Amino acid sequence: MTCAITSLTLSHFRSHKVARISCDARPVAIFGPNGAGKTNILEAVSLLSPGRGLRRSSAEDMTRRPESLGWKIAALVQTRGQAREIDIWSEAGAARQSKVDGKPTPQTGLSDILRVLWLIPAMDRLWIEGAEGRRRFLDRMTLSLYPGHAQLSLDYEKAMRERNRLLKDQIRDPAWYGALEKQMATSGTAIQANRRAALTRICAAQDSAATTFPAADLTLVHPDTPFPDDLLTAFADGRARDIAAGRTLVGPHRVDMEGIFAAKAVPAKDCSTGEQKALLVSLILANARAIADDIAAPPILLLDEVAAHLDVDRRAALYDEICALGAQAWMTGTETHLFDAMGDRAQYLHVTDANGASEVQSQ
Repeated sequence: MTCAITSLTLSHFRSHKVARISCDARPVAIFGPNGAGKTNILEAVSLLSPGRGLRRSSAEDMTRRPESLGWKIAALVQTRGQAREIDIWSEAGAARQSKVDGKPTPQTGLSDILRVLWLIPAMDRLWIEGAEGRRRFLDRMTLSLYPGHAQLSLDYEKAMRERNRLLKDQIRDPAWYGALEKQMATSGTAIQANRRAALTRICAAQDSAATTFPAADLTLVHPDTPFPDDLLTAFADGRARDIAAGRTLVGPHRVDMEGIFAAKAVPAKDCSTGEQKALLVSLILANARAIADDIAAPPILLLDEVAAHLDVDRRAALYDEICALGAQAWMTGTETHLFDAMGDRAQYLHVTDANGASEVQSQ
């Protein structure tokens, strides 16, 4: 069973005044000069799933300027044997809204329709920068396999914000903290359980695949101490330290993910740039396989400038694995030759800039 976007319309979104794209279930190769608006198409597709999209931008930042009228994305999706219509829009910088088949739908509900994974150049530094980016990557993988993870994260973060306000105000009365810490412990424990389960499934998908990409051994680590078995007790015991710091110092929001290049037993942070890229590709493909096993359909893949740091052989191997998976991958590159190994297995879009507005043509 396939999962594919067959029609995508962008209105006043980023550099696109109006773009209408019709396609089939094959991978989509998007080429054109830098700054023409290729990545903006991928960002639009990423908004068809829960979260803030691949750039994590505000709704206001996505509107085309100078008009600033607001924007809309309309997609027709074939998923699990059904045709579904998804509309995402923002009016004059307001928070974005969504509908599925004409009915208002919360963003967290979009995962019931479509699963979307992405790999963008900003993620190339995943292994060598701060824990926040790895935690976000981890939670995107987890959310793709456990859609309820989104609501758990929202519940945890809301309770933690309120607890942090109490901490900053130097409130010491335990009665103020009880309900908040109970909520944080309940959702935080479930968050960590989901993450562990997701990593187990990703590692299994890596191990069982016939792939040219290196496997990564992934582990969760918590600063200073192991992740508490009893979060509720940990919050209560750490309250004095947290008051001194003015923030919560223990919990799933502090977890980091470490990666090891399995075949070489080398930490991912110490690998070459090419090896780090190959590890990321391996994880995205493993995540896609795990989703396909879960829902009997592969996710949509968004691969921005995917050819960077991949040699010709690995690039061809990636395309072969995408096609074997049956995934509709939206890929960008500056030149068509970057997709030579795809041949007629892909459909091609040429994006150019015309007086400050992106134009999209099928090839």
